[in-house]
Amino acid sequence: MTEPDAPARADELAALARVVRDGVGRLNWRMRAESGAPSPGPMVLAVLSRLYRGGTHTPGELAEAERIHPQSLTRVLASLTSRELITRTPDPSDGRRSLIDITAAGKALLREYSVRREQWLATAMDRALSPTEQQLLRLAADLMARVAEV
Repeated sequence: MTEPDAPARADELAALARVVRDGVGRLNWRMRAESGAPSPGPMVLAVLSRLYRGGTHTPGELAEAERIHPQSLTRVLASLTSRELITRTPDPSDGRRSLIDITAAGKALLREYSVRREQWLATAMDRALSPTEQQLLRLAADLMARVAEV
């Protein structure tokens, strides 16, 4: 790539980013609206999902993984603990820290919410997309997941 092409490439990527952000945002909004029940909230879903996928975390690890301030996480963890969606146990290697785990009730809440959203999305994809378009969407979803991990 030559130097004069760099600004054009940056503009193309910015335009692509806007289209992807808009599409993801609209789809997320629609899935929340169509799920048929109130959302547990984005931070609750993020914490429960992280614990489900990654297992036990310290509060600091959760805050870093979700890119939020530990102080913001404190209220969420207190709420999840009182609702028995997570457990907090002392870290055997450092009693000043706690270890956070998702409970069976937390897994059930996460799964129930996910299933409702996935059912709506599966029906919408079947109605709106050809098999080829569904395959392209599968590839795009994999790419978006990779970008999210950067």
